[in-house]
Amino acid sequence: MSANKTAVKDQVSKEEWELRVNLAACYRLIAMFGWDDLIFTHISARVPGPDDHFLINAYGLMFEEMTASSLVKVDLDGKIVLETPHIINPAGFTIHSAIHAAREEAGCVLHTHTRSGVAVSAQAGGLLPLSQISLFPYSSLAYHDYEGIALNEDEKPRLVADLGDKNFLILRNHGLLTVGPTIPDAFLFMYALETACQIQLAALSGGVELVHVNGAIVDGIQAQVDAVLKGFGGELAWPGLLRKLDRKDSSFRE
Repeated sequence: MSANKTAVKDQVSKEEWELRVNLAACYRLIAMFGWDDLIFTHISARVPGPDDHFLINAYGLMFEEMTASSLVKVDLDGKIVLETPHIINPAGFTIHSAIHAAREEAGCVLHTHTRSGVAVSAQAGGLLPLSQISLFPYSSLAYHDYEGIALNEDEKPRLVADLGDKNFLILRNHGLLTVGPTIPDAFLFMYALETACQIQLAALSGGVELVHVNGAIVDGIQAQVDAVLKGFGGELAWPGLLRKLDRKDSSFRE
């Protein structure tokens, strides 16, 4: 029997269903903010429990179509572990599985191919400390050089080593990636990184000399970030984002 939305909810724990709803919401928010790339790129989330299972998008669905039931549950090897009519993109899970395997606390890995993100990833200087919001990713930022479409298992250890314990990763010539303990945190991290990239491109397009944030402020930013966000901060913004989605279309909860 193929899994349908009723059967999926019946087959998973209450905790997993809540995770599915939040992950589907995250996909819808990515689409709402215009950060999606047709059916490409991915957000993955670790399923509660000891089995090293993860949720990722069904390959072929637009982000605006994602629902709690359509998400696919896989193991670290990308093998589907709950019956579904859907498939996954193997290139996408190569990146995500590497990070989830190396970072036990990585509850969510979010990856985008936005024009602003790819543009900054192609700039030799990378992200510059030009705005207040740029300092949030600046406090925990890493880079990974482009090695082609992510199908090569050999790339995994290099990706993991470049990321280290950081929460923000700029994939050179490719896009942006954030890692958070929760889905709301990973989303908030991406909001900061994407917005910083957009501001940087706007500032550079002005053709005038730019003012960088003072180096002493950049060096002390982590303490300031902790004070403002009260930890990671995602949970502060997430309820309002869910209300925004529900006003627009609550079908992500199905």
